Amino acid sequence: MAISLLELRHIIESGFLPLQCRCTSPSANELTIEITDRTTGANFVVGGIDVATLGTSRAISELIAELRTEFGDLSQGDEQLSAKIA
Repeated sequence: MAISLLELRHIIESGFLPLQCRCTSPSANELTIEITDRTTGANFVVGGIDVATLGTSRAISELIAELRTEFGDLSQGDEQLSAKIA
């Protein structure tokens, strides 16, 4: 059984706590994730994430870990960054 888009969004958003994370779905097959650190104001937006690649808990946790690392690198530079994952 596949995970619903609503559940997937909730899991991803919860995975970034205490940072603010908002997942949106411009289409049924794609996610955009926006992560914000309210303390520093650092903002990171990643779009074009194929929902089909997130079919397992391992894939979801690997995505969260990768984005947390990229966001950590970004917040040290105190900039904004947008990316698209193919």
